[in-house]
Amino acid sequence: MRSEKWTRLRGLGKRFAVAAGWCLLLTAATGSCWAQIEALSEIRDIALDEDGGWCWFEGPRAVVHNGLLLAGSVASGHREPDRKGDIDLIVFDLRKEQASRVELYDRLQLDDHDSPAIARLMDGRWLAVFARHGNDPHFYYRLSEPDNPLKWSEVKQYAPSPTTRLTYSNVFQLPRENGKIYNFFRGLDDSFKPSWVCSTDGGITWNTGNVFIRVPSEKKHRPYVRYVSDGWQTVHMAYTEGHPRDWDNSIYHVFYRAGMLHNSAGEPLAPLGQGLDSPDKGTRVFQGHPDAVAWCNDIALDRDGAPVIAYSVQMNSAGLPPRSGGLDMRYRWARWDGSSWRDYPLAYAGERLYPGEDDYTGLVSLVPGMPHIVLCSTNSNPVSGEPLISRADGKRHYEIFLGVTRDGGKTWIWRAVTRDSDRDNLRPIALCTETEVLALYLSGTFRAFTDYAQAVRLARIPITSIPD
Repeated sequence: MRSEKWTRLRGLGKRFAVAAGWCLLLTAATGSCWAQIEALSEIRDIALDEDGGWCWFEGPRAVVHNGLLLAGSVASGHREPDRKGDIDLIVFDLRKEQASRVELYDRLQLDDHDSPAIARLMDGRWLAVFARHGNDPHFYYRLSEPDNPLKWSEVKQYAPSPTTRLTYSNVFQLPRENGKIYNFFRGLDDSFKPSWVCSTDGGITWNTGNVFIRVPSEKKHRPYVRYVSDGWQTVHMAYTEGHPRDWDNSIYHVFYRAGMLHNSAGEPLAPLGQGLDSPDKGTRVFQGHPDAVAWCNDIALDRDGAPVIAYSVQMNSAGLPPRSGGLDMRYRWARWDGSSWRDYPLAYAGERLYPGEDDYTGLVSLVPGMPHIVLCSTNSNPVSGEPLISRADGKRHYEIFLGVTRDGGKTWIWRAVTRDSDRDNLRPIALCTETEVLALYLSGTFRAFTDYAQAVRLARIPITSIPD
């Protein structure tokens, strides 16, 4: 571990994009690719770090608390080779617009699946948990000093079992369970399955749980899960049967509360300590088939605590060999209305990010507490599907868009957050304060999850500028 534990980031600069003249509204009713609307008051686009990356099956990947934004990242070393594989924490003061970088681990592994999960604990400390991509039986964790995310304890490890091959971390503290902390991960006992451990002493020590979603198959399938907590007693989960390379995935939902897994209607299914014996025991949100293969992107809660799920679907690729599909990706958006899931088309997601991972998209993210507002990355017009060709270099690039629905997901209004870029803008993470939507995203070149050259950027979007 390097002796310098944190670095204040200087000279990264900021862009101020006053949107007059180019901020765009996309609606199906216009019949045109781009239609001008009234200007946004102001988007402030700021570089937080010149080198970073993240996957989307860890969480929370970023948190806003008391004027600070914390975001985890894995550096590629594309500018500074000695940062290759660093596990970093960006701490950004929203009032001063000043960023600092904490090195949580020196050169762990160049793989964006290793990005840390971040949780603020009841006693004011921060907990960061991360792991390599299926290489080890253990995860790493560190605890900060109270109310000081720049000062951290030494790195510790916990191995749920000797045969575990651990990937991803999703960390939540539940005050209703006397502050018990759960870490949901993949791979207990080399199972490739969703699993959990818990801590009852504030993250100092851990206890092993079990696999909680099994797949009745001879092949070792791996359900993918996205999690969100209400911060009190409940953890919601959106998941698939397996990897979309291996299964014509559907999307399912369950939630955990008071020791039990429940379906969307609140009916108990099984104790967490027993788990589900099949993915289809949960509530189906979307039925996959060979020409519509789903993968969960995000899950959030609305102001009433009801879950909303955003996911991608690979269309019209049935029967194609690997590396040939993924040329028609779509985003969808589903909300629980108290009795059933209301599922709607959201946007054209463009093409796969690269051949071989034919289901990789730029991703869609839901604004916490306001999931009727979304951020998405696509290299197509979100409404028409037409390719986005940049006037900066004449090439097709992924751009970030903000969408809003006022009728429960039936129709969407879109505005561009980035436009005419000379690089790809990917994997947005949506956060918010009382006055802003905060759009974290990665800007640069992404060739694979172990090969990228990206900067971490933040677009600050006033809520007053979002269309009614």
